[in-house]
Amino acid sequence: MTHSAINRSRRDSFKAIIRVVSGNFLEMYDFMVYGYYAPAIARTYFPSHSAYASLLLTLLAFAAGFVMRPVGAIVLGAYIDHYGRRRGLILTLGLMAIGTLLVAAVPGYATIGVFAPLLVVGGRLLQGFSAGVELGGVSVYLAEIATPGHRGFYCSWQSASQQVAVVFAALLGLLLQYWLPPEAITAWGWRAPFVIGCLIVPFLFLIRRSLEETEAFLARHRPGIGEIYRSMLANGRIVLVGVALVMMTTVSFYLITAYTPTFGVEVLKLSQFDVFVVTLCVGVSNFVWLPVMGALSDRIGRRPLLLGCTALALLSAYPVLHWLVAAPDFGKLLGVELWLSFIYASYNGALVVTLTEIMPVDVRTTGFSLAYSLATTLGGSSLAISQWLIHVTGNKAAPGLWLSFAALCGLIATLIAFRSSDSRQSHRA
Repeated sequence: MTHSAINRSRRDSFKAIIRVVSGNFLEMYDFMVYGYYAPAIARTYFPSHSAYASLLLTLLAFAAGFVMRPVGAIVLGAYIDHYGRRRGLILTLGLMAIGTLLVAAVPGYATIGVFAPLLVVGGRLLQGFSAGVELGGVSVYLAEIATPGHRGFYCSWQSASQQVAVVFAALLGLLLQYWLPPEAITAWGWRAPFVIGCLIVPFLFLIRRSLEETEAFLARHRPGIGEIYRSMLANGRIVLVGVALVMMTTVSFYLITAYTPTFGVEVLKLSQFDVFVVTLCVGVSNFVWLPVMGALSDRIGRRPLLLGCTALALLSAYPVLHWLVAAPDFGKLLGVELWLSFIYASYNGALVVTLTEIMPVDVRTTGFSLAYSLATTLGGSSLAISQWLIHVTGNKAAPGLWLSFAALCGLIATLIAFRSSDSRQSHRA
């Protein structure tokens, strides 16, 4: 292959990556904005005499979106495995856009009463239904277009694209802090990021419509819907291993991104400006480390990264948070979050490609999406779980215990997954 042909191939691959991950941006942007402005959303839609109860209800509404993810994974995952990657990814983007519009446009509780929180929860459920297969669809697409020996690097851009949304949302948060007084943000300013998300949707549709179907999908047998579901039942053990693998990545991700503004302001009593700066730095850190570690997994294998990162999380998650809450300040919060960011990104760089590789090819999207969604139902509830743990234990470092539990799940699942993989290879030999 000539030098110009190689460059052209690289450009085409880069364009394909941008097209497919564009919807990932909207999904994660919406989830981050909701987490960032949870206190303001609580006052608008879930007013209560207890600030704790109001915030917890808001975080439970956030978690409600994750409850719908497994349903979306089963329904939309089967659709993608049967009808194609391209059609499914366009459909998920449309559903996500409708959910975003609902959250952005619904009047407050003071205006329409109980219909306000019900509509917001409805919007979150629709977002969760769509997101249930978005990550799986994107990851499988990237795995199927990857060049030989670079699958880990390609798949890492699924998560790296989400970090662009984290950074963008954090920058908007900083600008709002600069332009508007706190009372204006609480009253109406928090809606601005949701409106901006709605305005981005037409551009994302334009990008994703230009996607081409993967050659790997076109070349293989297309199973029927019933065949897909029977295969999923037959491979239930692999899905459960996948759930445990993903627990580590979802819990760590939502703790260091979506929960950071609430934790920093409500628990550590730091300023909104400081916690948005920290969240911005975490997004940049994740974006840098994810492709680096994805590429490293192509060189040294997936297992060393998965085992090493779960061990690091088990050893350090609670101690670093205990050190932080003892005397919280901006520098400590930044240092702790960047350390946890390194662990998360290193683990996730190997995880996503591992999950695509252990799933049966004919139900790859459904299997990946179901495992990821079931784990994210718990991982995405980390905001509510962390707030509840702090409340019932009186220990501000309690989220570290939750992360340690998730790391233990990941460690055990890694040992099982690769022992099974080694057994299959030995049997074939």
